[in-house]
Amino acid sequence: MIILPNGSATNKPVVEGCKLCEEGAKMVLFVTGICHAGCFYCPLSREKMNRDVIFADEMPVHSDEDILLEARLIEAKGTGITGGDPMEMVDRVVHYIHLLKDNFGEEHHIHLYTASGSKEKIEKLANAGLDEIRFHPPPQLWTKMPGSIYEKRIDWSLESGMSVGIEVPVLPDMEKELVELVKFANEKGVFVNLNELEFSETNYRELNERGYEPKNDVSSAVKGSEEVAYRIVDMDWDIIVHYCSSSFKDGVQMRRRLMRRGKNIKKEYEELTDDATLILGVILGDNLEEIYRYLRENFQVPENLMGINRERNRVEISPYILEEIALELPWEAYEVEEYPTWDRLQVERVKLN
Repeated sequence: MIILPNGSATNKPVVEGCKLCEEGAKMVLFVTGICHAGCFYCPLSREKMNRDVIFADEMPVHSDEDILLEARLIEAKGTGITGGDPMEMVDRVVHYIHLLKDNFGEEHHIHLYTASGSKEKIEKLANAGLDEIRFHPPPQLWTKMPGSIYEKRIDWSLESGMSVGIEVPVLPDMEKELVELVKFANEKGVFVNLNELEFSETNYRELNERGYEPKNDVSSAVKGSEEVAYRIVDMDWDIIVHYCSSSFKDGVQMRRRLMRRGKNIKKEYEELTDDATLILGVILGDNLEEIYRYLRENFQVPENLMGINRERNRVEISPYILEEIALELPWEAYEVEEYPTWDRLQVERVKLN
C-alpha cells in the first residue's frame, strides 16, 4: 500500500482523473443537481441538491464563457463533470465536452461521475470525447453487481473505449459488501475509488440515525471509514484501488487548485499566502470614490496599490499601507483574508480602527 499525502492511499499509481485532482489542475463542472439515486449519504448542499443549477468550481454558470473563464483561471488540464447525476442532462454534458475539447484541445482530460446511464447515453458521451467514466452503484447492489444493470453499463463503457471505474464512499459498517464490490471490479478490470464518508449539512441527520459518528472534534469525516478503506486497499488486487481522504480533498486538492487561481487573479495590492488565501486591506463607506480620492490626496497611495471593488461595495488597498493609516481614517478599516474563489469566501476579518 502506498500512503499518499493527508492519509490517502493507493495500491498502484492512480488514474489520470485523480492525478489532475492531486495537482489542483482539474475544474469541477457541476452540471445539474437533479438525481434519482436517493443515496442517504449524499453530501450536496441545499443550494444544489435537486436543483437544476450549473457551477464551474464555485462560480455559478450563466454562459459557456463562464466555464472557459474558470478553466483558464485555474489553468485546468482537465475537468471532472459531476452532479447530481450528469446523465440526467446528457445533451448538456455533450455540449460541454465539445466546448472544453474545442477550446483546450483533445488532451484536456474529462471524467464524469454517474449513478445511471443507458447504452445510448453512454455511447453519446464516448463519441463526444469523454475520457473516463465512474459509476456509483448504491450500497444495496454492492453484493449483487454480476448480471445487474451496472455490469451492463460498465460493459457498454468498456466497449466504447473509455477508462472505467467504480467510485463509492466507505461505509464503515459495510466492509464485507465493499470487499465484494471491489472483487467484482477486479474481475471486470475496472479501477475503484474509495472516498472517506463525510458528514454534511444535508446528510447529517441520516448518518446520525444510522449510528455514524465524527472521527474527532475537528473533522467532518466518519469514524471508522478510513480504517476500512486501508484494509481494502491493502488487499491483493490486480486493479487500481485508491482511497481518497476528506483531508486530502481539502488540504491538497483544493489548496492547490486555489493556489493556481490565486496566482492568476491576485491584484498587486493583495498577498497570496501558502494556504492559498488572499490578504488585503478593506475600507467601507457610502461613497467609494470619495474614499479613493481621500487616499490619493492625503496619503499619496499609489493607484496600483488600491482599487474600487463595486461588486463588493468597498475600497481595497495594500494591507501594509492600511495598517499604517487606519487610525487616521474616518471610515471602518479591516484586514481581511479570503479564498480566491468566485465568491471570495472570507476566512478572517480584523478591524484596524
